[in-house]
Amino acid sequence: MAIVLVTEFKPYVDEMFTTESKRELITNQDFDWSGAHSVKVYKVSTSKMNDYDRPGTGENWSRYGEVAGLDATTEEMTLKKDRSFTFAIDKLDADETKQQLQGATALSRQVREVVIPEVDAYTYDIMCKKAGNKPEAIALTPTNIYTEILKGTTALDTAEAPEVNRTILVAPPVYALMKQCKDITLETDIGNEIRLRGVLGILDGCNVVKVPANRLPENFGFMICHPCATVAPVKLEDYKIHEDPPGISGSLVEGRIVYDAFVLDNKSKAIYYQEMA
Repeated sequence: MAIVLVTEFKPYVDEMFTTESKRELITNQDFDWSGAHSVKVYKVSTSKMNDYDRPGTGENWSRYGEVAGLDATTEEMTLKKDRSFTFAIDKLDADETKQQLQGATALSRQVREVVIPEVDAYTYDIMCKKAGNKPEAIALTPTNIYTEILKGTTALDTAEAPEVNRTILVAPPVYALMKQCKDITLETDIGNEIRLRGVLGILDGCNVVKVPANRLPENFGFMICHPCATVAPVKLEDYKIHEDPPGISGSLVEGRIVYDAFVLDNKSKAIYYQEMA
């Protein structure tokens, strides 16, 4: 006797795990690309200090010293990333999956699982490559992790980077090393607002933020940074759902995002990147 067993599909999607972006904690939106594809900012030099020639016996006609000129050069930021995606959902596919294939939910999933991780990974990679402080790669251990972090905060202090709103960015394996280090005690009495944004605690005055390793460069150790250093514009986010467009019985989903990331030359010292050996 043959028995055909019943298979039932529930109206439930086994969604992929995703992590909210932490990019806004370590970058800024200080410049506006509206109506422009490139933005130029000035870099202006300064003059050295002199000993004032009170008796007037020096070689210069000015008692204030030799008159210097100031340089006013520019650095240009041109948007390079113009990315897109598209997919179709047939009407019968939507109906026969109990509406689990729908344009709005599929679009939200695409942004959450594909678009945000790509923009994050690109931004972190640019910051690591352009960091003004990049010591030699070393092996990080529970014994030396705190010492190496202190080297980073000291480097930012030496560069006179702002002390408020600094962030220590770590991957889960390095965060595990920090938890094992007997010298590290995270200050966890923090506001709910920054906790919801992904801050785990405060160490040496810096917010500690954990990021998935697959969004970070290979051999990423940790990065200490201030948001003033990195401009991360998203000029265009354009997502559309077309119902029954020509040639398709169903929904056509299209998306486009124009973005980039730039580390300002004079603020690169506000980024300290430690690679793992």
